[in-house]
Amino acid sequence: MLSVLRNRTYRHLFTAQVIALVGTGLATVALGLLAYDIAGADAGSVLGTALAIKMVAYVALAPAIGAVADRLPRRALMVGADLIRAAVALTLPFVDQVWQVYVLIFLLQSASAAFTPTFQAVIPDVLPAERDYTRALSLSRLAYDTESLFSPALAAALLSLMTYNWLFLGTVAGFLASAVLVVSTILPKQVVPVPHRGSAYAKAPTGTRLFFTSPQLRALLALDLAVAAAGALVTVNTVVYVRDELDRGAADVSLALGAYGGGSMVAALLLPRVLDRVCDRTVMLRGALLLPLVFTALGGLTAVGGDTWRWPALLLTWAAFGALSSMVLTPTGRLIRRSTPPEARTAAFAAQFSLSHSCWLLTYPLAGWLGAGAGLQSAVAALGLITLTAGLAAVRLWPAQEPGPVEHEHSDLHADHPHLVDAIRIRGAWRHSHHPLTDGLHAHR
Repeated sequence: MLSVLRNRTYRHLFTAQVIALVGTGLATVALGLLAYDIAGADAGSVLGTALAIKMVAYVALAPAIGAVADRLPRRALMVGADLIRAAVALTLPFVDQVWQVYVLIFLLQSASAAFTPTFQAVIPDVLPAERDYTRALSLSRLAYDTESLFSPALAAALLSLMTYNWLFLGTVAGFLASAVLVVSTILPKQVVPVPHRGSAYAKAPTGTRLFFTSPQLRALLALDLAVAAAGALVTVNTVVYVRDELDRGAADVSLALGAYGGGSMVAALLLPRVLDRVCDRTVMLRGALLLPLVFTALGGLTAVGGDTWRWPALLLTWAAFGALSSMVLTPTGRLIRRSTPPEARTAAFAAQFSLSHSCWLLTYPLAGWLGAGAGLQSAVAALGLITLTAGLAAVRLWPAQEPGPVEHEHSDLHADHPHLVDAIRIRGAWRHSHHPLTDGLHAHR
């Protein structure tokens, strides 16, 4: 898996991603403490609103940014987003009003909505071979999971030496380091799409249309909903299970969340070899269809009395949720890359970023409201039903037999055009194959 790090450009981009993630993790801890200083007992409400603002920024802005991102230098766009995030993090220690927190969080997450889809769309061009790209996706999944485990521990260690305001400076340093690493890369030439007249929001549906015209990408939307239902239950209700249901200490909340991240990491480590032999459809659909079984087991665990076996059972359940979610999420980039032409790739990743977060925007409050108002058993039943319905919908939407590649020629493209990465030159023309999923979407010139 680590062989892809021999590619200098990818190594710098991956390192930038990891450093920025650690900085974001430090900011998350510091933001919670800042909210408590400002709002006291209402800190939970402040953080909940900030989380909602984050999702709204992702859902509303990512498609518009994706619509214009292909017309901007990708390196400059990512560096600009990092600098904006660093500037916002630098001002956070000086706020003393709740509304200021909300404004800064919106700006911070808006910059992330520009950076992340652009970063995701660059990697397939940097690593055009599918085997390498698969390993890059697994490394990216590992980076997210490692951050969720490492950042809180690092924050705890730093807080024993300094006040939480200094954690924001760690966030600033992370984003600045990310910007420097991105500047140090030489990115492949990007494919410029057909000029489109009109506003950014008039162009924004381009990526979304790709999702609704491709059966595979429509299935991906259903899979995103299945994963969001499971992830929302874990994120929102772990503290309730650990503290109220099992009557355990606060430290065990981190342990339970660590079990979820650990399951995801194990799956991400194993998936590259699995995906060399098994198609994406099989892996992703099996992951989604097994999630309802884990919900069933969790329902049984929730219903029974307070026996000592429930704690290790909860850890195993959370690890299973993490592993199955990783089975669905890790191959997502491969599916988007195969289903979209190069010139529409940034728009497609932006649409995926927005649409997947729409699922979280739905399931986060559902998990919280049902858990608090109707009880954990109702939350498990409702979210489990959503997962089952979404998984079955994905099976129906994703054709079992995908069409094979179509061989065709280009005589009007230059040799280093990204579309010709696997082509061979025969009698003055470039010949290669592409998947029919992208038929009608190419606009080469």
